[in-house]
Amino acid sequence: MSTDVVLPAFTRGTINLAAASLGAKGLTATDEFFGPLSRMLADGPAVYHAGLYDAHGKWMDGWETRRRRGPGHDHAVVALATAGRIRGFEVDTAFFTGNYPTACSIEGCHAPAGPDDRTEWVELLTASPLGPSARHFFDCMAEGLFSHVRLRIYPDGGVARLRVYGIPTLDRAEGPIDLASALSGGQVVAFSNGHYGHQRLLAPGRGVNMGDGWETGRRREPGHEWIVVKLAARATVESIVVDTAHFKGNYPDACSMQAADLTGTTGDLPTLVKAASMFWQELLPEQKLAADRIHTFDGDLVKKAGAVTHVRLNIHPDGGISRLRVFGQPAEGGKA
Repeated sequence: MSTDVVLPAFTRGTINLAAASLGAKGLTATDEFFGPLSRMLADGPAVYHAGLYDAHGKWMDGWETRRRRGPGHDHAVVALATAGRIRGFEVDTAFFTGNYPTACSIEGCHAPAGPDDRTEWVELLTASPLGPSARHFFDCMAEGLFSHVRLRIYPDGGVARLRVYGIPTLDRAEGPIDLASALSGGQVVAFSNGHYGHQRLLAPGRGVNMGDGWETGRRREPGHEWIVVKLAARATVESIVVDTAHFKGNYPDACSMQAADLTGTTGDLPTLVKAASMFWQELLPEQKLAADRIHTFDGDLVKKAGAVTHVRLNIHPDGGISRLRVFGQPAEGGKA
């Protein structure tokens, strides 16, 4: 398959609300004979094993139904990782060449307790053609808050990955909120080095292994590495948690944090923060870190910086961080 895919605008500044690693789950499907619904929600790209078969036939990395021999079509319901405003969809038929659906459509609902027979579904994507072994992108047709989607495939076949790009809702419950959490709307916007990955730094839970976080290559020159996070809302920061879970011989020696209020900023944000974030105000002075440990910094350690929209975590000089949490209170009417 060609990897030269131009990603649409709706993939920027959003997260995949249908990612199993964030908590999305397949609830029901009319058929899962060749491939379970859960495979369709995996984070990584689909893989293909030429000689791999199971008790049902050829093993495929995705949700696949049997050949339909009667009227109708197959469909599946997915509970999103968190309720959000959907901007667009990706329906990937990777490696499904003679067994892909000819078309798909998508509906959504907001049902915090789960959909039932009385749930009203809204059309988010009208029936749209699909092709073999390709990534298909579609704009969302409706505005609103959605907690579940229903993917319909016509009439049957396999879908390797479903991605639902959207903006999570911020839970403004009483008490400090983790403003860096991907499930609240926190996003990584720039970093100095992400050689071993960075995508899971803001994910829920603790890391499951050393590959589940942000890790840089070994720095061979003066200086240090950094990563910039856009908070879910403009807020005052009260405490910071840096978790080095599973990083034992490669954790950073120390960390520090800076912050800025970029409300109203225009232009290319990654370029801007790369050029200017080193001059942001100090939020957390340099603190020593230890291996495989949750570090909580609060009280007088966290400087009063007012309401901010972005933070820059510095690690000295390099290494790996499993999770970053930034707790605080959204400013009145604050929107990052």
